[in-house]
Amino acid sequence: MPRKKKINYTYAVGRRRSASARVRLYKGRTPSTVNGVPFGDYFPGEVNKDYYTRPFEITETSGKYYVTVRVVGGGKKGQLKATVHGIARALAKLNPEDFRSPLKKADLLTRDPRVRERRKVGTGGKARRKKQSPKR
Repeated sequence: MPRKKKINYTYAVGRRRSASARVRLYKGRTPSTVNGVPFGDYFPGEVNKDYYTRPFEITETSGKYYVTVRVVGGGKKGQLKATVHGIARALAKLNPEDFRSPLKKADLLTRDPRVRERRKVGTGGKARRKKQSPKR
């Protein structure tokens, strides 16, 4: 059985809340995909397009690279932000001396640590809500 030709890529992981995106950055012009679906179909809308193309515009590499992404967990917005975080990390890993500084300035390499606060016991179903106390 013939061995498959190894394709070179740069790998990175992006995270946001409970979403985790595994990103592979390839050289070339093939359309980028998320979970096997084109980016524009998985993250529809002009606002989303502006957001997921930002790392390439900042590093001036639009059209030179494409990505394949596997993303799980969270909602669509968390998945989008995790994907962008992963793309930025892959670009920074690819060429640290040129790409890391502008991506850092654009705040794309920082992992957003904010996560939903857990529900506490005795708060009536919410994280910070207090139960109403009797007046007399």
